[in-house]
Amino acid sequence: MKSRHPEYQYLDLMQDIMKHGTWKMSHSTGVKLKSVFGRICRYDLSKGFPLLTTKKMFTRGITHELIWFLSGSSNIKYLVDNNVHIWDEWAFKKYEWAVKEGNATPMTFEAFMEKAKADPKFLETWGELGPVYGVQWRKWPKGDGSTIDQLGWAIEKIKKYPQKKHYVISAWNAGCIYEMSGSHNASMVIAPCHTMFHINITGNKLSLLLYQRSADLFLGVPFNIASYAMLTMMIAQVTGYEPGEFVHVFGDVHIYENHMKQCREQLKRKPYKFPTLKLNPNVKTIDGFKFEDITIENYKHHDPIKGDITVVGGF
Repeated sequence: MKSRHPEYQYLDLMQDIMKHGTWKMSHSTGVKLKSVFGRICRYDLSKGFPLLTTKKMFTRGITHELIWFLSGSSNIKYLVDNNVHIWDEWAFKKYEWAVKEGNATPMTFEAFMEKAKADPKFLETWGELGPVYGVQWRKWPKGDGSTIDQLGWAIEKIKKYPQKKHYVISAWNAGCIYEMSGSHNASMVIAPCHTMFHINITGNKLSLLLYQRSADLFLGVPFNIASYAMLTMMIAQVTGYEPGEFVHVFGDVHIYENHMKQCREQLKRKPYKFPTLKLNPNVKTIDGFKFEDITIENYKHHDPIKGDITVVGGF
């Protein structure tokens, strides 16, 4: 019996939300969304790289964003330099906070980005997003001023004690979330949507489970699936294991009302075979990966489907 294509897990979840979801309102934008709570998808990485085929994905952006996370950076400079603009709106959001507080001059988003591209000093200041994902993974701030490299710690411990069950890397740091910290200066620009991940070794395979508290199914989730599957394969390579599964656990998973038409279009499409991800086998450390060390082969896909990002959740 022929097994069902794993991409149907994503498409079935889309159908589930559209049929059974509850309408909610985004508190900060007034945009409606349809939502379900508590879902799970699993991707066996020995059966292909889970990059959606029912719409063309921005593969260059996925790879550059993950390298940026792994660098531990809090500034969008690396992304801007590589013509990846998925975090630009968040930098501008932080700039708008400064305008409201009287610490910056009002300007349009377009003017902001022109200045960011042309003026390194401006970008050095206003490209800062606060202690976002990469900072928490690699430079978790401790109260005494020092930092913890959660991911580096986990990788080194896995090499020595693969059976331990505490390889959890968290981006959810209450002291860096505005609603709790009360300070824009100390907080990240967005509370983490992909909240924490757990690495597990079973036999000769390394698997990774992601808990995502808030998931924009149409725009954000396809990025998240590919990014964390890629991360799983990178960690497996540098620790000496075969890639196992990427397990994706959702809290609130939703579709925004302005993406419903696009979802209906996507649901009409049949998935193609997943592509293959190739990593340069000479890279032995997690910090050693560069963009050119990561290639995606045999990616057959349907046409792209555009949709506007809602700057409240997403990537």
